[in-house]
Amino acid sequence: MSATILVVDDEPAIRQVVKAYLEKEGFRVYTAATGTEALQAFRAYQPDIVVLDIMLPEMDGLEVLTRLRRESEDIYVIMLTAKTEETDRVVGLTLGADDYVTKPFSPRELVARVKAALRRLRKAPEPPKRLRFRGLDIDVAARRVWVQGQEVHLTPREFDLLVTLAEHRGWVMTRTQLLERIWGSTYADARVVDVHIGNLRKKLGPLGQWIVTVRGVGYRFDGEEE
Repeated sequence: MSATILVVDDEPAIRQVVKAYLEKEGFRVYTAATGTEALQAFRAYQPDIVVLDIMLPEMDGLEVLTRLRRESEDIYVIMLTAKTEETDRVVGLTLGADDYVTKPFSPRELVARVKAALRRLRKAPEPPKRLRFRGLDIDVAARRVWVQGQEVHLTPREFDLLVTLAEHRGWVMTRTQLLERIWGSTYADARVVDVHIGNLRKKLGPLGQWIVTVRGVGYRFDGEEE
């Protein structure tokens, strides 16, 4: 079955062009012009991926993102931002966006990012496996995490980052390696990795210190094995 994509942008030309490129690749595409329409379309069509502009009438993209995350931790969100909106990009990633594309952008690049995201989302199920450390329990197959016995809800990218680092305990993973493994490509800015790591550390609480920054290189997981 074809994947469903929701494209949210208040510029008709952008909606039409992106819709045409995605439909050419066989995707089912719906569009919305405002934040309110975006939420209505999300509930009605349950898309696999949302392409979401930040600058929207009625309700901006960051507010839409916040509401989307309240309803689903699993939805994959690609933010559209202007090149000058670095602060908004960081805020968007902090709120739970999985990736971002800066305007003006190539429709082909956006299609490539959608395809990369779907490859990650649809890869074969992991064999039953659990990763256990002191106070941290990761059920890889069920994609669930417990910290000190309390379940912690992670976004798809946060979970994939945690598993990748935990599986390579003691190894330094470069940002490029993490981009390739988690996002399926090295196209994104390293800030995407850094912000997701920051979010992940906060959700892990005191155990977040196990994710160590190796300055100028990447990250290392130093979890204490049981």
